[in-house]
Amino acid sequence: MRPSDNGPPANVPPDGGPGFLAVDSGGSGLRVVVGTAGRGPLARSASGEPVRTGSRGLDPGHLMEQLVPMVRALAAEAGIGRLDTAVVGAAGLAGLGDALRAELPAALARALGVRRVALAADAVTAYAGALGSRPGVVVAAGTGLIAVGTDLAGWRRADGWGHLLGDCGGGAWIGRAGLEAALRAHDGRAGGSGRLLELAEEMFGPAASLPGRLYPRTDRAAVLASFAPRVAECADGDVVAAGILRAAARHMADSAAAVCPETGPGGGGRAEPAPGGGTGEPLVAFTGGLLNLGDPLLVPLDEELVKRLPRARRTTAEGDPLHGAVRIAIGLATDSFTLPGDKKLLCVTSPAGEGGAGAPDAHT
Repeated sequence: MRPSDNGPPANVPPDGGPGFLAVDSGGSGLRVVVGTAGRGPLARSASGEPVRTGSRGLDPGHLMEQLVPMVRALAAEAGIGRLDTAVVGAAGLAGLGDALRAELPAALARALGVRRVALAADAVTAYAGALGSRPGVVVAAGTGLIAVGTDLAGWRRADGWGHLLGDCGGGAWIGRAGLEAALRAHDGRAGGSGRLLELAEEMFGPAASLPGRLYPRTDRAAVLASFAPRVAECADGDVVAAGILRAAARHMADSAAAVCPETGPGGGGRAEPAPGGGTGEPLVAFTGGLLNLGDPLLVPLDEELVKRLPRARRTTAEGDPLHGAVRIAIGLATDSFTLPGDKKLLCVTSPAGEGGAGAPDAHT
């Protein structure tokens, strides 16, 4: 999964071989890359329009409307005549991706001639970008929060249930806790923070108007997350804000521990014997915009990880979800793909003519 680190794989022709398409679909729109296995990414583009969600979940027609013109232009720019492999990483795929899984492989085959399609949850492309094909844990922390882990035999997932039911420790969770503390101060209740109240009114207007401004919005999670940097801003001198970030760090460490292939729920970081002898040292990486909060979050996060996963080795994420989609595409194109398939999280299919329309291949 890291062919670009040491030159082209041995089984790739000198011209780079057939092309690939890698897509990262999220709340801010699409990011798209085309390239070849031997030459890597050659051209990229982005749109600012997120894929619509309707009664069937993520809308494959809307995705194709945006994607096809972008890909044709990029392929022409890069001089790629044939796109054999496509990897689409999509936020919400696990719970809202049934229509994509049913329709996208055949649609990509018809429009672009693609012969193999991998549909992945954005948490999986984040994992591939961060750790490649090594076993371990990746926590993707932005507006929401999800943790995924693999021992290369299967996937485990924790949280990622959205801002109303979970995403504990994510940006929306931190922002909501900060605004709750502001309203406590406004009411004169225990647990409030006068400084957070000042910052909340600076951003949103009078505290009493906050519910009316927030509840009707369809982008509620993003609005809540926009207050997370203000919580971090005053954490150094505000015990309530510091406590919120400590609790967020604890939630993040708990999610990492829940999916760690060496521990599992309640494992407390106990490492099992690694294959070939010795003791396993699980890798843990964090990725996402929430890390930009800096030391007010990262210092307690390191401390909480030591408590929950004392034998884990924290490592820096090597790349982002788009980089992960590229890695998966190159792995598929060179038959070096080793991450496990999963019905909801990572499904590799071949269109009609190679096992039937949307038929899963050996990686699912």
